[in-house]
Amino acid sequence: GNSIFLHPPVSRAGPLNSATSDGIQSAAGDMLRLHPEVAAAIAAGRPVVALESTIITHGMPYPDNLRTAREVEQVIRDAGALPATVAVLDGVCLVGLTPAELERLAQLGPGRVAKCSRRDLAAVIARRGHGATTVSATMLLAHRAQIDVFVTGGVGGVHRGGEASLDVSADLTELGRTPVCVVS
Repeated sequence: GNSIFLHPPVSRAGPLNSATSDGIQSAAGDMLRLHPEVAAAIAAGRPVVALESTIITHGMPYPDNLRTAREVEQVIRDAGALPATVAVLDGVCLVGLTPAELERLAQLGPGRVAKCSRRDLAAVIARRGHGATTVSATMLLAHRAQIDVFVTGGVGGVHRGGEASLDVSADLTELGRTPVCVVS
């Protein structure tokens, strides 16, 4: 079923790249790039919806992944909001991809793109690598970009055998830490 996790709204005060306690200052400074259309929509107070990118690189093969990503973005547009797919390319955190960037990400696939949770962002940025954002990384970067709503196909949880392995998704912690409305 559909679940909605609500958090308090993000403050619009202050510069986008100010230092914060969220552990991503360097990535949110020089290493965070908003697509011009996304930046304009945020500045004008128009609705923007963040989308994760792991499903693109790790969820299905090319070209099905590209077609699906474009279809999801179109659904968001048809509903009156602007989609902002979030990913890391060449060490830069991108919020809103150009058509060429979306296609490049889809073609690179899981062999050349890291599955990137919050904890992985710094390493991917430092090596100027590529990262497909999971729920936790997308929430963090959406928050830094001042996007209040994020849509995903699913939120991670406690993995099978988690009582022994302690394999718990970072998504759960992020839901309690980052003030973004997550619709799954």
